[in-house]
Amino acid sequence: MSAAASTLSLSISAVPLTSKGSGSREISRKNSNGMPSPYWQIFAPNSSKNGPKYACRQAIGSQFPLCAAAYWFTVQELPMCYSAMVRSDYAKFVREYGAKLSLKNFYELFYRRLGDSSILIPKSVEAAFEMPQSEAERDIKMAIAQYAADREKELLADLETQRARLAKATAKLQVKFTKTAAADQRIATKKIPWYEEKIAKLHQTRLSAIDSRIFPGSYVPVMVMEYGERVLKLMRYHCRPSHVPESFDKEFPGCYNARKDSLKGFWRHQYGKTHGVIVISRFYEHVPRHLAEGRQSLQPGEKPGTVVVEFWPEPEQDLVLACVWARWTAPGVPDLLSFAIITDDPPPEVRAVGHDRCVVPIRPKDIDTWLQPEQSTYEQLDAILDPSARPYFRHALLTGETPDAEEQES
Repeated sequence: MSAAASTLSLSISAVPLTSKGSGSREISRKNSNGMPSPYWQIFAPNSSKNGPKYACRQAIGSQFPLCAAAYWFTVQELPMCYSAMVRSDYAKFVREYGAKLSLKNFYELFYRRLGDSSILIPKSVEAAFEMPQSEAERDIKMAIAQYAADREKELLADLETQRARLAKATAKLQVKFTKTAAADQRIATKKIPWYEEKIAKLHQTRLSAIDSRIFPGSYVPVMVMEYGERVLKLMRYHCRPSHVPESFDKEFPGCYNARKDSLKGFWRHQYGKTHGVIVISRFYEHVPRHLAEGRQSLQPGEKPGTVVVEFWPEPEQDLVLACVWARWTAPGVPDLLSFAIITDDPPPEVRAVGHDRCVVPIRPKDIDTWLQPEQSTYEQLDAILDPSARPYFRHALLTGETPDAEEQES
């Protein structure tokens, strides 16, 4: 579920179309089906010294609303904040932040998940309903139990398939060696403990650290303002703006973060209109291994590598992260609520470890102002995101449990 260390992100630059120049070549951006995209034409500089940057303009006849015909836009590969440990203790949310749960929103998502495997909800969010206090909460707990039962049935069937595959391959290899049988034996031997571990986790009642981590695509409790009240709603951690087609998700997989310097450009339909916050205790980044280990360069013969680094505030405290969100609607499908965490240039201690972005925490006293952006000017909203609100961040290389990944080898 976690994203790669480097993901495409849009950084808007207002450069007149006349700056295209003669040193560019037109290439086609392809959509998820491998066909040329109807929305973009991309112009890449011929010179490789410019790095992974592309200038793109609106295709003739296109109605894609993100790109204005009068400007070029720069697309850059950028490391992104890809994971955080989210607070999901709702009783504490109510007590400390005065937020109430949108039970309707939670109920709908948990029941939709029974028929939609793309809805990913962290186990720590499920745990909040272990001791339901109302009929709606009891219904949610039933949906969670039904999902676990359905998931276990699927995993048990897959496990038996792999056990049979292993037995068949082993029997064949006892008679004659074949590459196919050897591959089946190797793959099944790897898959069997993976399925066994997944089944065991379904029955695990004690939460582990990984159960509270969120990754792009998972649904997260986001605090918003509705009718003057702070409300928690589950939203997907990967924002799909309301004015784009559904294919946007695959075209722009890095939109789980919103660059602070792009808020009035790429994110102009959300910034100043739909704001939210999430509460986390720490966040995680992919960084070059040698920088994370305090070395400024690779050792002779050492190959570049990355590690996951855990960052937390000193002194330890909740981090209230600024977000933008959107409600996407289309005929015949459920509404999608989704959000992106705002990121900015990092403080020195984060940059020293090798990462060039950082989440943007805001002061608790600014929460209501941030959640009601229509009552403030851009200057006032910009001031809330001022770097002076950030604490000092300590860090450590992440060891131990890592996020699950579906086996790709079949």
